[in-house]
Amino acid sequence: MRSNRAKVRAVSVAATLPMLAGALALGIPAAHAADHPLRDLLAGTRPAWATAKADKGATSDGARVSARVYLAGKDAAGLAAYAKAVSDPDSASYGKYLTAKQAQARFGATKAQVAAVKSWLTAAGLKVTGVTRHYVSVTGDVAAAEKAFGTQLHNFAKGSKTYRAPASTASVPQNLADAVLTLTGLDNAPHMATHDDQLPPPDTVFRNAGPFSSYYGSKTASTLPSAYGTKIPYAVKGYTGKQLRAAYGAGTRTGKGVRVAITDAYASPTIAYDAGTYAKRNGDAAWKTGQLHQSLPATYTNTEDCGASGWYGEETLDVEAVHAVAPAADVTYVGAASCMDGDLLDALGKVVDNHLADIVSNSWGEVEAVQTPDLAAAYDQVFQLGAVEGIGFYFSSGDDGDEVASSGTKQVDSPANSAWVTAVGGTSLAVGKNDTYLWETGWGTDKAVLSADGKSWTDFPGAFTSGAGGGTSRTVAEPDYQQGVVPDALAKANSANGNRVVPDIAAIADPNTGFLVGQTQSSPDGKKQAYSEYRIGGTSLAAPTIAAVQALAQEARGKAIGFANPAIYAKYGSKVYHDVTDNPTGKGLAVARVDFVNGYDATDGLATSVRSLGKDSSLSAVKGYDDVTGVGTPASGYVESYRRR
Repeated sequence: MRSNRAKVRAVSVAATLPMLAGALALGIPAAHAADHPLRDLLAGTRPAWATAKADKGATSDGARVSARVYLAGKDAAGLAAYAKAVSDPDSASYGKYLTAKQAQARFGATKAQVAAVKSWLTAAGLKVTGVTRHYVSVTGDVAAAEKAFGTQLHNFAKGSKTYRAPASTASVPQNLADAVLTLTGLDNAPHMATHDDQLPPPDTVFRNAGPFSSYYGSKTASTLPSAYGTKIPYAVKGYTGKQLRAAYGAGTRTGKGVRVAITDAYASPTIAYDAGTYAKRNGDAAWKTGQLHQSLPATYTNTEDCGASGWYGEETLDVEAVHAVAPAADVTYVGAASCMDGDLLDALGKVVDNHLADIVSNSWGEVEAVQTPDLAAAYDQVFQLGAVEGIGFYFSSGDDGDEVASSGTKQVDSPANSAWVTAVGGTSLAVGKNDTYLWETGWGTDKAVLSADGKSWTDFPGAFTSGAGGGTSRTVAEPDYQQGVVPDALAKANSANGNRVVPDIAAIADPNTGFLVGQTQSSPDGKKQAYSEYRIGGTSLAAPTIAAVQALAQEARGKAIGFANPAIYAKYGSKVYHDVTDNPTGKGLAVARVDFVNGYDATDGLATSVRSLGKDSSLSAVKGYDDVTGVGTPASGYVESYRRR
């Protein structure tokens, strides 16, 4: 399942070859051409953790299985080719988008393909439970699933738990190879997304203690110890829309006529009230009747496993940030039934199938190591369909830097690693007096606490706490649009052939220079609910901020931008970007922060700390492209650079 600021999986056909070879070497029964001459393998359906060493034996034949057979459509290769052409400013097909109906007619599965897939599945003893434009869902027992998919299902140890998975790569009848894209659900390990807020779940009230700066540097922590040879400012109370619009060159653009969608799991029951109250209190334009929509599932699932209430704050942040930067844009929130991949895919598919928006902000993901090629294929198909319709997807890059501290392995997050989405990295932002842009660093925080005697910072600069996700994928090939821009040292870090590097572009993310958000929260005892405001950050903030800036740019263009990466990289090196580095002032940078120990009031005391900026694990923001901020952040001129001349 996906966590708030969640992660996804990416497809690499080449990567499946050693996986299969390893299965044969270990003696695991493998569904391959020699054993099944009339079947075709579905690469990536056997997870990497399903090894001989972890094998605990066959799953009971009577155990229940729920699976999805994703449909390849009538022209999968043509879909990818047209998605690329329609997104390339140098292509004759650039901007020649299809309607959702046209895309389905040209690339979608035919009635005959769907009928053949259903017939095959039911003949094996599985029950078809649903058919969409994207997949056929089935349920049945293990014996029927093994018959249908040409593999054995075993139980495997994964960490401290045991899960079911195919003991060999699944396959389909050869006559259906062109109809089936991939298969999910044979393994029952959690595939869960997380959101990237740097806060506790907002079901219990959260507040920031003061003192605060109203803009960067407005209030100096004169009574606290110095850092980097100087007195430092208190953290801002939280930037508002006026400050962010000024920082990223909004000008007079408002996003008028542009539709932005936001996908997360679940739905905040107070979003309309919270968004309206926040706008009124913080100088944003009032929401117009019908400007904010919600498209929600009939039922919700996995609410405990996913921490449903924790997603309320994610929706609130995303909605309020988009409106703050693009106050006239139409906003549609599309809530998934849970944080599981299948449900999030359904939410994304709903946006594409109904063309609910041209710009889609997504603040969720997971580490690439738990990504599976089957799900990556399903995600990429949705992204490609979106591209041919003129829909661009923006994903937060992650909040744990190189992920070593959180996972023990240097890696990127997914779906930000997909070559078909715009990965949004993060910065620390300094907006000064009169809304003047001062500088940005790559977001990465070291934290040290105040000593007992109040005269020094303990073990300054302290330990790494969080930072913008980025780095080089191990599974996704280097896309054309990154070639010639991304340094070889990054692109070829994991392969001589080159891989996708994350992110593509960046915006404000550091919670120490974060955004003010307003939300209805519960009292600590759970008996009362009330609206309150607090500062928040994470690339969960960066993604909707960039989505909103893209809404301004689309207004300037007068036509959908679609999948934006080719256009974003075509502008690389120009003055339309702030080229962000970790040391913009030539000396160390830090802010002082005072927090309530219990998160909401002074009953249990205060905690004072210093937060150093520009310290993103092993990642560095440097001159030119880097794996913290990509090509940089939007500067004055970026929005208008999309105007058609």
